[in-house]
Amino acid sequence: MSFNWRWDFTWEILPRLLLATLNTLIAAGAGYAIALVLGLILALAQRTGWRPITVAVREFVEFIRSTPLVLQIFFVFYVGPQFGIRLSPWTSGMIAIGLHYSAYLSEVYRAGIDAVPRGQWEACRALNMSTRDTYVRIVIPQALPPSIAGMGNYLVGIFKDTPMLSVIGVAELMHTANAIGSESYRFLEPFTLVGLIYLAISLPTAGLIRLFEGWVRRKLGM
Repeated sequence: MSFNWRWDFTWEILPRLLLATLNTLIAAGAGYAIALVLGLILALAQRTGWRPITVAVREFVEFIRSTPLVLQIFFVFYVGPQFGIRLSPWTSGMIAIGLHYSAYLSEVYRAGIDAVPRGQWEACRALNMSTRDTYVRIVIPQALPPSIAGMGNYLVGIFKDTPMLSVIGVAELMHTANAIGSESYRFLEPFTLVGLIYLAISLPTAGLIRLFEGWVRRKLGM
């Protein structure tokens, strides 16, 4: 095997890797959308007045956070069919990623909600606002700006964790690069390009998140 860089081979495999990049972005975006919604539900469920639900949700979050993502991917894809739940590799991967990161985002949400001054809650009760209105109109708008940095970190984290989907055959970047290497017996070019693609997406995304956080804080006068 030659380890000399081949530019002709690089241009030949680049379109295939760019297509896989699109698949990776779709998987990361869908998984993140699931995590955003489910994470907020889990955070709010831990604040109910019903102790059994609070304890159950808290233990569920700790269980998800304490087990590896790759195990959860295997569980959804291979164990699900034993209970009559048959999902495609794509669907299984996005659900597993969304479920895994929802546990982490629920803690980000919880920290943001806890940071809202207690006086805000008391004022809402004094005005006879319902629990729903208190959260939707007062608490969550104040809790989200401090949470943006953590939410952004997990967005980048999800993108970098998508290679784990290759274990169930999802054609994301690493799976495609490995397939190219197996076909051509050349791994230098595809794996190097994958690393550069991840850098080219992750670094600007992190910068945009910081800019967005600053913009939100300025708009809210924080």
